[in-house]
Amino acid sequence: MLIGIVGPCASGKSALAQALRARGYRVKEIMQEHCAAPAMWQRITNPDILIYLDVSLEEAARREGLDRPSSWWPEERAVRLAHARQHCDIYVDTSDLAPEQVVQHVIAFLET
Repeated sequence: MLIGIVGPCASGKSALAQALRARGYRVKEIMQEHCAAPAMWQRITNPDILIYLDVSLEEAARREGLDRPSSWWPEERAVRLAHARQHCDIYVDTSDLAPEQVVQHVIAFLET
């Protein structure tokens, strides 16, 4: 089973991918957020399970060490990632979650 992880910058894709791989899952981080083709996630990976990680604009800026969010961030989330968000198997807003909480939430989904 191939798990794809997609979401805006600073949503926690890398941390989740690393944690799932450490637990034996086959995972692909999909860098869809920088591509204007809406269904690129399918072309790149076409995973069996698609995980969409989201994060608020303010939290993304904080995680990236910025005073304010990048100017392109709203378009990235609203336009470039809309197709993946509509087709995901699980949606997780990571804004108020610690990385381990995200991992536990996703693992609980994967085990059902």
